[in-house]
Amino acid sequence: MEDASAGKLLSEEQAAFIEPIKQEIRTAQHRALRQVNQEMILLYWNIGRMLNEHVAYGNQFIEQLAREVRSSFPSLRGFSVRNLRYMQKFAREVADNRILQTVSAELSWSHNVLLLDKLKEKKQRLWYAQEAIKNGWSVRVLEHQIEWHLYERQVEAPKITNFDKLLPSPQSELATQMMKDPYVFDFVGMREGMLERDLEEALVHNVTKMLLELGQGFAFLGHQYHIVVGGEDFYIDLLFYNVKLHCYFVIELKTGAFQPEYAGKLNFYLSAVDSQMRGEGDAPTIGLILCKGKNDIVAEYSLRDMTKPMGVSAYQLTRELPEILKDALPSGKDFERL
Repeated sequence: MEDASAGKLLSEEQAAFIEPIKQEIRTAQHRALRQVNQEMILLYWNIGRMLNEHVAYGNQFIEQLAREVRSSFPSLRGFSVRNLRYMQKFAREVADNRILQTVSAELSWSHNVLLLDKLKEKKQRLWYAQEAIKNGWSVRVLEHQIEWHLYERQVEAPKITNFDKLLPSPQSELATQMMKDPYVFDFVGMREGMLERDLEEALVHNVTKMLLELGQGFAFLGHQYHIVVGGEDFYIDLLFYNVKLHCYFVIELKTGAFQPEYAGKLNFYLSAVDSQMRGEGDAPTIGLILCKGKNDIVAEYSLRDMTKPMGVSAYQLTRELPEILKDALPSGKDFERL
């Protein structure tokens, strides 16, 4: 007999009751998948460790092992000769059990293989792994960040800011760590005669990619954001709110090299946002001047006596690598010596 209640519309009260149940199911599914992934990563590490302890068996043994596993577990994937060699490398490179449990096991095997393939330095590998977990990067996004040298741009590049003088700790440290130089907007092509408004429109058109490059915690509020000061109209290029820093974030875009007067204009905008928009619990508004290029000494002098927290960074639009990163790559002669 057909259920008379089938197809009957739910009341608002019933719908409100059902939604938490569905969320509980989703959460349990996520926990189960996460647990399965962790167990698999630990299994791969243990197999790699065992193989490393018996390297005297030789390469042919690994081929034989792959055949034996396929024969015994025909539906089980992931035990090809190639993957078994990755397990060996994984166990060699991730020797710290604490890192294995808290970092590597939180990532998929594809993430771990990518890190092994793309990065030689363990320090960089660990940093990218932690960022992937923190930001929820897919394998494709992680690969993109590695290819665009995010570590060099965010960790190793010198930062031109006055955050340490004008922001309290730990916000000053968090804001500095968030900065990059250069920022890479590879989804925007540079063209002759490009204006600030053209660049701004291109970034807004690709706002998801722009937010990925800016980093975690940015919420886009608008471009050419209208404010009124003293009865006059002013327009902020890009306005954000950063939920990690708990503050408004103003970006001024320039298609040319940095000029000292840009800092004064940004200082004015930050004062206006602090006065008109900053609420109780909000930290001081932060500003960033993004230019096609900059003289670091001129930029440092320009920020020295500003009263508002701000930074200056370059940006990169095309696939051509910036000079600061070219030096980090091996030359043709380096490859010849290999």
